[in-house]
Amino acid sequence: MPTLDPAPRSIQSIYNWHSDHDLFVNRRYQRKLVWTLLEKQKLIESITSQFPVPAILLAERDGGGFEIIDGVQRLYAIISFIENKFPTLDGQYFDIAHFTSAQLRADEGAFEATTESAKLSQREVAGVLDYVMAITVMREATEAEIDDVFARINTYGHRLSDQERRQSGVQDEFSIMIRELATTLRGDVSSDVLELSDMPSISIDLPMSKHGYQVQAEDVFWVSHGILRSTDLRDSLDEQYIADIAACVVGGAVIERSKAALDAIYDGGSDENTRVQNALQIYGVDKFADEFKFVIDEIEKICGACAPLKLRNVLFTSPNTNGFPSVFAVLFFAIHETLVQQKNVISDYEGMKKAITGLALHLTVKATGAEKRRRNIDVVKGLISSHVVPGVAPNIYGAQATSDIDGLIRRSQIELPHYELKQGVLTLAPSGRGLDSGMIPKLVKTICAIANNGAFAGALLIGVTDTPSDAISVKNLDQIEPRKVGPRFVVGVQREAKFLGETTEDYFARIKDGIKNSDLSAALKADVLSSIDYNDYFGLGIVVIPVPAQRNPSSVGDKFYWRSGDSTVEATGLEIVTITQRFS
Repeated sequence: MPTLDPAPRSIQSIYNWHSDHDLFVNRRYQRKLVWTLLEKQKLIESITSQFPVPAILLAERDGGGFEIIDGVQRLYAIISFIENKFPTLDGQYFDIAHFTSAQLRADEGAFEATTESAKLSQREVAGVLDYVMAITVMREATEAEIDDVFARINTYGHRLSDQERRQSGVQDEFSIMIRELATTLRGDVSSDVLELSDMPSISIDLPMSKHGYQVQAEDVFWVSHGILRSTDLRDSLDEQYIADIAACVVGGAVIERSKAALDAIYDGGSDENTRVQNALQIYGVDKFADEFKFVIDEIEKICGACAPLKLRNVLFTSPNTNGFPSVFAVLFFAIHETLVQQKNVISDYEGMKKAITGLALHLTVKATGAEKRRRNIDVVKGLISSHVVPGVAPNIYGAQATSDIDGLIRRSQIELPHYELKQGVLTLAPSGRGLDSGMIPKLVKTICAIANNGAFAGALLIGVTDTPSDAISVKNLDQIEPRKVGPRFVVGVQREAKFLGETTEDYFARIKDGIKNSDLSAALKADVLSSIDYNDYFGLGIVVIPVPAQRNPSSVGDKFYWRSGDSTVEATGLEIVTITQRFS
C-alpha cells in the first residue's frame, strides 16, 4: 500500500532535482508536451504574482529520483522558463546570472542563454526561486497503483482528449501496441521512461507555435499527407485512428467508426475488450505492427510514383484542407486486404496512383457504419485490382520500415550510448576519395561496445550523418539531396555504391562480410548477421545494423570495448569489471 508524503519544495529545489537528473516521465501513461506559449506564460505570471498553482504529484522511484504522475506540463514550463526558452507576458526573460545552478548548466552547454536585454531583476528572480510548490510524493507505490492514480486524476474534468483518457485508463497488450505504433509513425519513439529534460526531443512543434521541440508536425506522416491537421496530433487523434484500424484488422471484421465503439474496446473486462484482446493474442502484436508499417510504406511509394504528391492531392480532385481519416482508413483496409491477406504485390505503382486519383468521389460520404465502410473498401479493392499480381512481398515481416528508421534516428539523439550513425564507408575528401580502410573495424568495435551496454542494446545506421557540414559535403560530392530527420541528415549509401561501381547488394555484402570475417564474439556476431537489414529509404538507401541484447560481455579478439557517451573506447581494468557486472 503506497503512502503519501506532503513535500512542498521551492522552485530552486525543483530546478536542482532537474539538474541532478532526478525528474522522470513515464510514457506508458504521460502525454507529450502540449501546452501553448500562452499557457506557459500564464503559469509564470501566477508564480511571479505569488498566486497559488495546482499541486504536483510525484512517485518515488526504486532507482532514485521521482516519476512525475501529475504536473509534467507545469514542471517543464517552469524549468524551460528558467532556461530562457520563453519570456514572461511582458517580454522579460529569466536572468540566469542571478541563479548559479542555471548559469553553470548554461556554461556546460546544457542550454543556450538568451542575449535579450529585457530580464527579470535580481529581486524578481529571487521571488521565482523562493516560490514554494505544493508537492506530494507517493512512496512504495506499484506500477499498477501509479497507473490507477493517473487514470483517476484524469477523469476529473476534461483535461485529456478522449484517446488520451483511453490510453491512460488501461495498460494492456492492445493499448501498448497502439501507443508504440503511434510513436513510431510520429517519430517520437523513445524508451518508456526518460528524463523531463528530454521531453522536447519527443514532443511535437506545431507550425504556428514554435517551442524548439524536435518533432515537426509538418514532417509527420499524418500531417505531411493532409490526413490529419497538426493540432490533431496534440490530442492524440492519430492514436485513435490507429486503434480503429487495428481493432478491425486483428478482430477480423470492420467495426463501426465511433467513440462508443472505441470506448468499448478500451473498457477493461468488457465483452468487446475481451474479444479484441483475445483476437490480438492469436493475430500477434509483432505481426500486425509489421503489416501496419508495410502498408504505410506502400502508400508512401504510391504517392511518390512519377511526380510525388501528398495523399490528399491524390484522393481529392478539388482543393481540400480538411483531414480525411475515414477515407484513409478505407484505403488502408483495401491495400492491406489486397496485398497482405490475399498475397499480392503491386506491379505498377504509377498505375495504382492513377487508379486511386479522385478516390473520394467514388466513396459514400460519412460512412461510419460497418456495412457502409465495407462497401467503400470493396470499391477501392475493385479500383486497384488490375495493378497487382500474385506474390508475397519479402519485406513485410521483420524488416526495418521507413518509420522504424526515422524512430531510430530520433532516438539516437537521446540515447547516445546505444546508437551510432555513420555517413558511409568512403572518405569525404574531395580529392583522392576512396574507401576508409578503418571504417569496418570501427563498426565492429562499436557493435561490441553497444552490446556491452547491458540488457538494452541498440543499433548502428550507415547512411546518416549528424553534422550539417558532412551533409553539405555529401550533397556537393554526390549530387544528392539529404533528407533531414530531426537534427540528423540521411545521405544514404546508394551514392557510395554508385561511386564504387557496385550494386547495392554488393555494397551490403561488403559490410556483412567485414563483420563476418572479424574477431567479434561468436554469439554477438551471429545475432548481428541475422538481423542486419537494408532499406531503400526514399531511394537513398540505409544499412541498419541492430545490436541485440546479449547474455554475456562481448569482445573483439581479446579486447573489450564500451561506450562513453557517443564514443567507443577500449575498456581496461575496472572498466572490464564494470561491463562484466552488467551481465551478472
